[in-house]
Amino acid sequence: MSYTIYLVEDDRNLNEVLASYLKAERWNVHSYLNGRDAQKAIHQPPHLWILDIMLPDIHGYDLLRDIKSVSPNVPVIFISARDAELDRVLGLEMGSDDYIAKPFLPKELIIRAKRLLERVHGGGNNTKTKSIKLGEYEVDPASRMVRHGQEPIYLTAKEFDLLVFLALHPGQALSRAQILDEVWGHDYFGSDRVVDDIVRRVRRRVPLLRIETIYGYGYRVVIR
Repeated sequence: MSYTIYLVEDDRNLNEVLASYLKAERWNVHSYLNGRDAQKAIHQPPHLWILDIMLPDIHGYDLLRDIKSVSPNVPVIFISARDAELDRVLGLEMGSDDYIAKPFLPKELIIRAKRLLERVHGGGNNTKTKSIKLGEYEVDPASRMVRHGQEPIYLTAKEFDLLVFLALHPGQALSRAQILDEVWGHDYFGSDRVVDDIVRRVRRRVPLLRIETIYGYGYRVVIR
């Protein structure tokens, strides 16, 4: 599938390098050097945004907020020279699906982008699963939608992947390592604290679902 990628990076050299790697995957790449130009494209959403936090005109968080207000289900990867824990957590809280700290290898970005695109848009194993009743919620892996009655609940790609993984293993203790492998993949680079962050976000979005913490191990979903 030929995906459309929007790349927002103000460093011209890095922008060109990353765009060349993305185009080598035969993806349709639109690159922007500032946030204002990227804002003009928000109402024609791509399959994936790759977004620098520190932009010369507007903050990346503000751009992310605008993106999610129009297309809440479009995945976003944040990239930043600031490897601060607060930046990573805040980006995830606001709806980004991944965070890569500079400097990074362009190949790492490609791996993460491929994984997100496959999960959200193209033919992962989840699309073969029928709709799942999870407590008071209905989880539909094929459409990647969650509903409480008739009300849709919008999750990021990784929040949704976690919810499906929990739904497929009701009552089962799942370790942080298992969740990392399933949601982020075997090639994930980083701390397992991202698991705690995403569980906290899912709990907030589906508050009627009981997700138990197994201290020192992981989590399990309990169906009343």
